[in-house]
Amino acid sequence: MTKTNQELFEKHAEDFAYCETVIKKYSKSFYAAFSQLPEKKAKSVYAIYAFCRLADDTVDLAHSEEKLLALKQQLDAFALGEIPDEPIWRALSVVFSVYPMNLAPFYDMIEGQKQDLVFTQPETFADLEDYCYYVAGSVGLMLLPLLSDQAEEIQSPAKLLGEAMQLTNILRDIGEDNQMGRIYLPKEMMRDYGVTEAMLHASKPTKSLIDLWEAVANEAEQKYEASFAMLPLIDPNCRLALTAAAMIYKEQLTVIRENHYLMLDRKNYVSQLRKVQLLRKAKKDVEKRKDDSHQSTL
Repeated sequence: MTKTNQELFEKHAEDFAYCETVIKKYSKSFYAAFSQLPEKKAKSVYAIYAFCRLADDTVDLAHSEEKLLALKQQLDAFALGEIPDEPIWRALSVVFSVYPMNLAPFYDMIEGQKQDLVFTQPETFADLEDYCYYVAGSVGLMLLPLLSDQAEEIQSPAKLLGEAMQLTNILRDIGEDNQMGRIYLPKEMMRDYGVTEAMLHASKPTKSLIDLWEAVANEAEQKYEASFAMLPLIDPNCRLALTAAAMIYKEQLTVIRENHYLMLDRKNYVSQLRKVQLLRKAKKDVEKRKDDSHQSTL
């Protein structure tokens, strides 16, 4: 007898609970936003996030090519219907059985992690955008089948949102990444703005570094804005979560500006109170877009 979707989620409740603990621990921003989804979709997002976290930690914490290869082999087995006996994979097996998922962006994520394993500073902004797709734009494509029944039509703006979020990560983590021996700011842009590697070791940013930071932030903000083109084709019960995720993540740029660009020796965070305020703002924004759409059809 074929199990219903509800029965599948109930059977794997502990697996999804494990995935939820991962997203709650490592990304309070994403959790605040995507917990607004209907229950099964929220749990599915948690499972996808847990996979991405696993891939990221394999490189950032373990620094292991062997473990990354093992993860790819698990994905290969999963693609053949052989489910690795671990919570993340069991939860993902439910997601793939319920939604029309595509494995390609999961492989792209692993390819992106390979780039971090053997890190090379991007030469141009186009190179940085390419990297941002593999480690974050791919996540947008992973999530689309949960958020829209017209996923094929909005892949481009979904990728843009993921890329915008990754650029935000890079701008937030300049100091931390530098300590790990990684500079994601493109060499070409650093030359153009007169930014040297020595400036990244300081406790306070120079004006030239702030100018470069703002140039990249402007690119990220344009991608955020362009990504909203997909909202009309996002399922109505998912628009709030997606809008909130974009708003909360983008707000990190505002926080850094308010903190006078002190990001070389510390991380800047969006406070819980601010997240609640942004969630309310997102609700109003979604309602306004709905009203504007309704008016335009009259």
